[in-house]
Amino acid sequence: MAFIVGGLICDIGQFFVNMLMNSGMPLDEARGYTSLIMVFLGSFLTGLGVYDNIGKFAGAGSIVPITGFANSIVSPAMEFKREGYVFGVAAKMFLIAGPVLVYGITSSVIVGLIYYLIK
Repeated sequence: MAFIVGGLICDIGQFFVNMLMNSGMPLDEARGYTSLIMVFLGSFLTGLGVYDNIGKFAGAGSIVPITGFANSIVSPAMEFKREGYVFGVAAKMFLIAGPVLVYGITSSVIVGLIYYLIK
């Protein structure tokens, strides 16, 4: 099921890319807007409690695409909503996604510096 659901999520993303390109948008912009749309859909479905059910059904197929990243940011924020917006939602939002962002940004800076020094 992971393969099927993950593929369906990617198909939905490709649908948005094609739709935006057919409306006259360049490919690069269509990809950027599609990323925004997919993050919004993942966050919205997490807020409604639907994405968790998709995750139970699909396993890793729902985690791998960009919507899974949105889910990993919104889920902890939803859990700690009772603690308030500052100490609950804002403080816990990046509980899971924070390390991914830190190591991703750090490694991209290191690779960028190496590329800059080599070139």
